[in-house]
Amino acid sequence: MRYLFPILANRTVVWILFIVNLIGTIYGYIWYKPQFDVTPTKFLPFVPDSPTASLFFTIVLFAFLIKKNWPFIEALAIVTLFKYGVWAVVMNILTLIVTGYLPWQGYMLIISHGAMAIEGLLYSPFYRIKLKHIVLAAIWTLHNDVIDYVFMQFPKYGALNVYAREIGYFTFWLSILSLGLAYYFSVRKNSLKLNIWNNR
Repeated sequence: MRYLFPILANRTVVWILFIVNLIGTIYGYIWYKPQFDVTPTKFLPFVPDSPTASLFFTIVLFAFLIKKNWPFIEALAIVTLFKYGVWAVVMNILTLIVTGYLPWQGYMLIISHGAMAIEGLLYSPFYRIKLKHIVLAAIWTLHNDVIDYVFMQFPKYGALNVYAREIGYFTFWLSILSLGLAYYFSVRKNSLKLNIWNNR
């Protein structure tokens, strides 16, 4: 993976990813508008899971561009990008299996969310995350699961809504996996820490 470091650290690459993630974040919030319209105000920050994950990463990339590290945001980004990236891929595949049909938007979501899951991990050598940041990200992530599957504010996926309990169980363990990967790549492998702005 070390051969990727100069590419990932290239300022042009960071700018491109920043713009792509910013556009994707804006589109994601627009996509959630129908659910916003029926969501109590107190739950609004916890409803748009994927665009908020990409927003965290967009902020991380902005920090890189101004030669900064914001570890708490980095922890939120790596955890939520992987979690909701994988979650959306799985939900769209399940939709195809259950209904036998997936619109083109579903395939677009599979590709874009698969990329989300990967990009957060790829940039882990440049993060400055410590265990305390993972703990704070865990509180946010698991609290979000409670809002989604106890207060039933989870993203609505049509035919899959009848499997809300099973999806909630899967989501909880996906959160645990995401936190474990974030710890492994960003805390345990701290010998790989690089300054992204010194490599371009």
